[in-house]
Amino acid sequence: MRPGVFPIPAFPAHALLDSGAGEKLERFGEVVLRRPDPQALWRRRLDDAAWARADLAFVRESDRGGRWEARRGAHAAARGEAPEWRVEHAGARLWIRPTPFKHVGLFPEQAANWELVRRVGDELGAATGGEARLLNLFGYTGAASVLARRQGFDVTHVDASKVSLGWLRENLVASGLEERSVRVLLDDALAFARREVRRGSRYHVVLLDPPHYGRGPKGERWQLEEGLAPLLEAAHALLEERGLLVLSTYAVGYSPLAFQNLLDDYAGGSSSVGELALRESGEGGRLLPAGFCARWWRGLALEEA
Repeated sequence: MRPGVFPIPAFPAHALLDSGAGEKLERFGEVVLRRPDPQALWRRRLDDAAWARADLAFVRESDRGGRWEARRGAHAAARGEAPEWRVEHAGARLWIRPTPFKHVGLFPEQAANWELVRRVGDELGAATGGEARLLNLFGYTGAASVLARRQGFDVTHVDASKVSLGWLRENLVASGLEERSVRVLLDDALAFARREVRRGSRYHVVLLDPPHYGRGPKGERWQLEEGLAPLLEAAHALLEERGLLVLSTYAVGYSPLAFQNLLDDYAGGSSSVGELALRESGEGGRLLPAGFCARWWRGLALEEA
């Protein structure tokens, strides 16, 4: 019996080419990247020559990060001190920028949640007169926010990083949207959610993608073990009677059963817990784990969320 994995939708701008020996080889647009992934414990399927053809390879320098090295003859977008390029998905144009922390500004496994939000938006469209509201906490560079806004959601995007919020604004403009088309807030996620509860605010969709550790813009301390339960409580209180709550996590050391038990505290709805994954494009379609996901909804026709 295989672990439960949420459906993996098509994402033409990204491909997982291979994985193994603690790394993954993937394509974003036309640029191929090679970077660490601690989940890839197995043997690689492609030969060393295929891996050596990566345009950019991440070289770890410490437990805090590293640098990217471009191979000779790399794609033009991968060259220079600060390589960047754009990819497209469902009408959104999103900037890819390899960072010293091995991330690139986009988590392709989240396409599973973007597709779910699209389905919810289609269902809510007529019922809300096109005014369905979405709250994206720990919103990072905002792929989910951009896609939701393009679909017609009234989007509130919260993150504690000025850099990430600037990146979001660039993604909005690149996607043909005005910067002010999304309510963008530099704030601590838990503090903001609690204030919204006190104000009586409501959202049809609440997205949560918290890190294990973090700091708010005023030095607020975030620790998943301490903050997750109260964050879920606030997020649940913000949901409309027809609403969806999505929690995503990566490398946090918890079982999906723990998340299921958290969601079971909330009566009157349905829930689904499992893994997000990326599927290799080669023979066999091997799956690379990419984090756990928990979903809770009510008043929506989501047979399989």
